[in-house]
Amino acid sequence: MPAMTATRRVLIAMAALAASVAVEPSFVATAQAATEIAAVVNKTPITSSDVARRAAFLRLQRQKNDIKTARDQLVEEALKRQEIARVRMSVSTDDVDKAFARFAASNKLSPEQLTKILSQAGVGAEHFKEYIAVQMSWPRLVNARYGANRGRMSSEELVKRMMENKEKPVTTEYFLQQIIFVVPDSKRNAILGKRKAEAEASRSKFPGCEQSKQFAATMLDVSVRDLGRVLAPELPEDWKPLVEKASGGTTGVRATERGVEFLAICNQRQVSDDFAAEVVFRAEDLGKQKSGEANPNEKKYLDELRSKAQIDYR
Repeated sequence: MPAMTATRRVLIAMAALAASVAVEPSFVATAQAATEIAAVVNKTPITSSDVARRAAFLRLQRQKNDIKTARDQLVEEALKRQEIARVRMSVSTDDVDKAFARFAASNKLSPEQLTKILSQAGVGAEHFKEYIAVQMSWPRLVNARYGANRGRMSSEELVKRMMENKEKPVTTEYFLQQIIFVVPDSKRNAILGKRKAEAEASRSKFPGCEQSKQFAATMLDVSVRDLGRVLAPELPEDWKPLVEKASGGTTGVRATERGVEFLAICNQRQVSDDFAAEVVFRAEDLGKQKSGEANPNEKKYLDELRSKAQIDYR
């Protein structure tokens, strides 16, 4: 399920561009005729042509698009890209191409049409894909760096919140398995409907989580993943309504990047332990944040990279 979340974040990050591309397909940005060095980040140059492309990209998003803003964004991305490369956590070229194609399709365009529009706008498909790659890779890197401590409350803060709340929050605890009917990309258009029907039919015969792997072995290209304990506030948005409406121990099916899937609910109960309280409080805090507000650990990580970097503005 983390992969679904990452993809969702990328598409949300590109949503502003979607509206602009849809209404301004004939816009043409003016690129600089001569290429000069605008900045150097740890010996990696950022050229004036790079800055011009980013300014055009910002213009499409109807954001502030002066040279300084564009250059600063590219310096920040260079720091992120270098760290992503250092720890070898970059998404694949194939992942980026798929995200690019999905974005085109969401705007009723082919990848070739989107490439042409971006070229006319002075952005270029490669510049956009480099942006996508960082947007997809960076959250994974931050999550890996800070792990389970991400957003954790101290004991004192947790006690304070519970006292303010007057009673410990109660939430639903699920133990889940993910049943995946694999669909190869090369056959997606041909067999997705058939696989969806197979997944739906299998739900009525599902024998329970203890026999799920033996059950999957009787079918072609079906795998089972144990997701373990998941509290209600931790459910991904794509799955939450399906889990809440589940009947007979399984959710409805949905198409994903891997194929067609449903979740098996091995067990569920109401819990009110300290960990559950913390999860509920964190979910409440997240809901109060302004839309698009960054994970504070992202800024912490970036500030650390910036403090160690050699950045030369020209």
